[in-house]
Amino acid sequence: MNLYIFTCQKLFVKSKHHQSLSHRVKYLKISCIKFLWENMNTDTLLSNTWAKIPNLLRFLLILVPVLTVLFALLRIVFWLVFNDSTAPLNSADLMQAFWLGSRFDLRIILETLLPLFFLGWVKWFSPFNYQWTRYFWVVYLGFAFTLISLVYSLDFGHYAYLAKRMDYTATRFLENPAISGQMVWESYPIVWITLALLLTISTFTLAANRLFIWLANSPTRHYLWWQNGLIGFCSLLIVAFGIYSNFSRYPLRWSQAVFSKHPFAAQLTYNPVHYFFDTWKDGGMTFDKDKTQQHYLLLANYLGVDQPNQETLNYQRHFNAKSQIDDKPNVVIVILESFASYKSSLSGNPLQPSPNIKQLANEGYYFNNFFTPTTGTARSIFTTLTSMPDVDLQSTSSRNPLIVDQHSIANDFSGYEKFYFLGGSASWRNIRGMLNNNIDKLNLYEEGSYQSPVTDVWGISDIDLFREANTVLSQQNKPFFAIIQTSGYHRPYTIPEETYGFTLRTPNDDELKRYGFISAAEYNSFRFTDHALGHFMDLAKKAGYTKNTIFAFWGDHGISGYAGEHVAAVESMSNLDLGSLRVPFIIWSPTYITKPKVFTKVASEVDVLATLAAISGQEYTASAMGRDLLDTQYDQQRYAFTLQYGQPAKIGLVGKDFYLRMHTDGKQLNLYDLSSDVPMTNRAEQYPEIVAKMKNLTEGIYKTTQYMAYHNKRRDK
Repeated sequence: MNLYIFTCQKLFVKSKHHQSLSHRVKYLKISCIKFLWENMNTDTLLSNTWAKIPNLLRFLLILVPVLTVLFALLRIVFWLVFNDSTAPLNSADLMQAFWLGSRFDLRIILETLLPLFFLGWVKWFSPFNYQWTRYFWVVYLGFAFTLISLVYSLDFGHYAYLAKRMDYTATRFLENPAISGQMVWESYPIVWITLALLLTISTFTLAANRLFIWLANSPTRHYLWWQNGLIGFCSLLIVAFGIYSNFSRYPLRWSQAVFSKHPFAAQLTYNPVHYFFDTWKDGGMTFDKDKTQQHYLLLANYLGVDQPNQETLNYQRHFNAKSQIDDKPNVVIVILESFASYKSSLSGNPLQPSPNIKQLANEGYYFNNFFTPTTGTARSIFTTLTSMPDVDLQSTSSRNPLIVDQHSIANDFSGYEKFYFLGGSASWRNIRGMLNNNIDKLNLYEEGSYQSPVTDVWGISDIDLFREANTVLSQQNKPFFAIIQTSGYHRPYTIPEETYGFTLRTPNDDELKRYGFISAAEYNSFRFTDHALGHFMDLAKKAGYTKNTIFAFWGDHGISGYAGEHVAAVESMSNLDLGSLRVPFIIWSPTYITKPKVFTKVASEVDVLATLAAISGQEYTASAMGRDLLDTQYDQQRYAFTLQYGQPAKIGLVGKDFYLRMHTDGKQLNLYDLSSDVPMTNRAEQYPEIVAKMKNLTEGIYKTTQYMAYHNKRRDK
């Protein structure tokens, strides 16, 4: 303003050289217009305003919007790549996901820049005063950007692999870095991804350095200490609000991401860095004895406890042999990797990917409402051996040294040789410790035990695994209890050179997607597992031990995704995602099962060992959640407990007609009709009595399992 006054005074003096008043006025008009044009244009005003902003704030005003836009673009890419076109988000949910997601992004950006914001005001730490401080902050920002970029990259790969955002439990892959690294190397274009990351990180680091230099050399206004303090305080309030990022008394929390019944809405909303650290902070398993005692009488009745005691929390039930069998039958369990029911021929899949498992189901006992409690192979093996769900929210229970010692009904098969066959290494997720600690005198066969060549990261192929197992089992002179765990139906979907008669099929992409497969490679890998199983059964029949053997087959878990148009809507991830938990369960024996039957009762993986012990004429003791599926005394209360990991984790109970699901704290309770064409509709208000019963039992199983995990010790220890 002083400049303008001075200029006007100067022009007025000069105008006195013009004698006539009209010439003076004209001169002043022309001169003022010229001055205003030169000094009052928009660029000049912006330039003057920009120069008044401290360098640190100018840097943040440039970097924060750039990173926000970058994160938004990555969210758009995530949406384009992983959105289910058969069940897309509606426009309202989509906009809400991007709006909430941008706020999570902003929080991560501001928290990352907090050290620079607090220290950058200090002369000796300012990136604009000294070369060494500039280098320090360039290195810091480059390191932070590298970590964020790695998390984003790993999150994309994790979702492509498991259809869920990367949470803290993904750190389990670091326990076996060689196996995990090889799988990633064989499944993804690591070289190109690495080059892209290096290019992106280098570009960001160089740009940050150039921005520091440019701002340091730009004209800026210097303020007094109290002015700097006032500007810093006001800026801090703005930054704090950006981190708080909410217009209520509570800050932005991950629970706000769960705003829609469409499961992909929350997945799209999450910021991968934010989500990972949320799960890190909130995971873990503890038990509450008081809560367990509150639910004890309900659970004791549900399990049929022989001598209930609410004080000692006794869950043991002893069962005498129900049938007199002269010769102890062998028991062979085959756990099939990711063998989702909706992908199999048993679901009526027109692509007929599993004719062998279908034939076994037609000739034996087939349970078509069988569910694993959770996804994840290690969790499934834990459930099989212990007869309880793995309810550790932070990791897998197999990794917890405090609960690795468990009673298993497998040890009640006295006088049996025990075998476990898997194609890869038993060091994977501490499976070795869990197996060796809980199964007496176990003969463990793993990678390195076989003559067959290693096919990929998962070890030998499924068909070679079955052949190796058959070689061992066919030579036994004593009864045996054997578990064969396949892993071939897994990225990178390798088909070995020697297939023993397997031929590839190539349905078109439309057919594959319509019936629950994402690619021809995945489809043929699923088919090959079934082919390998059929080949094994042929070998077993030729060896002669099928006559005195009870076989059991089931999937370790299903797979999240679009389940296909041939199955109920509840199976797909865009609805209740039961396809990730429903797997076929088949018991087959030409001697001990002479009348095939399809069982529609709800069944759970926790029930497997109790059922096999009963059908094979074993006396056994159960001390966890398993109940004999063939014992009709339990048929009035047949349920399958479920736990879907994530943030927040959800527990649930599958019944004959309804599926109840809620957060682990009992909030966000929903009751779903399994026969409805719109399964995501909450029916809780319509059926309050069913809700009360199922909610109480769900909480009871969850709290009791947490307690059991620490108190289900082997009886001989």
